[in-house]
Amino acid sequence: MNWQPLWLSFELATVTMLMLLLIATPIAYHLAFTRSRWRGLLEAVFALPLVLPPTVLGYFVLVACGRQSILGEWYQNLFGTTLVFSFQGMVLASILYSLPFAVQPMQNAFAAVDRRFIDVARTLGCNGWQSFIRILLPAARVGVITGAMLSFAHTVGEFGVVLMVGGGIPGKTDVASIAIYQHVENLEYAQANTMALIMLAFSFIFLSLIYHFNQRASRLLMR
Repeated sequence: MNWQPLWLSFELATVTMLMLLLIATPIAYHLAFTRSRWRGLLEAVFALPLVLPPTVLGYFVLVACGRQSILGEWYQNLFGTTLVFSFQGMVLASILYSLPFAVQPMQNAFAAVDRRFIDVARTLGCNGWQSFIRILLPAARVGVITGAMLSFAHTVGEFGVVLMVGGGIPGKTDVASIAIYQHVENLEYAQANTMALIMLAFSFIFLSLIYHFNQRASRLLMR
């Protein structure tokens, strides 16, 4: 059995998760505390991948990253290669597609923190950044970790977005979900069955860990 698609899926999920921790955290913080009348519109924008068909999102990313686009031309001039049909392109598409799975748990966790703790920290001399690091982030750590884990698991199971942007090139962009589809298309049911069972086991174990972590964290917070 070719294990390369599985390793590529986990590599893609790991990179996407780390990038989303940097991107989704400030977005979630802003959505949790902003009083702007545009908050609902912003929430709809960041939640759009939840309802948008993956192939549609993949198509827009494909067009935005093509050679004739500003982003695609800039990337090619800088790195000498195209952004589409590459691992980097799949990372970009995965970040967009998994963004709400990271933002929403973090936003809910930030919003649930008692703001009096932040006010007290500021009266003791902490600035906004120090209050965030010392008070808000530790208090919302359950939501942050949950968002990271959900974005990782969601990226591992991607199909439509990575197929549109990555193209399923063997040895380069064929992640596990695409490899299963190709095995079925080639009537290689034994290989497809093995890889599908591995993905099923991984998904079940990973979700069980998420729920166990949330339950344990809830019990600790209630003490």
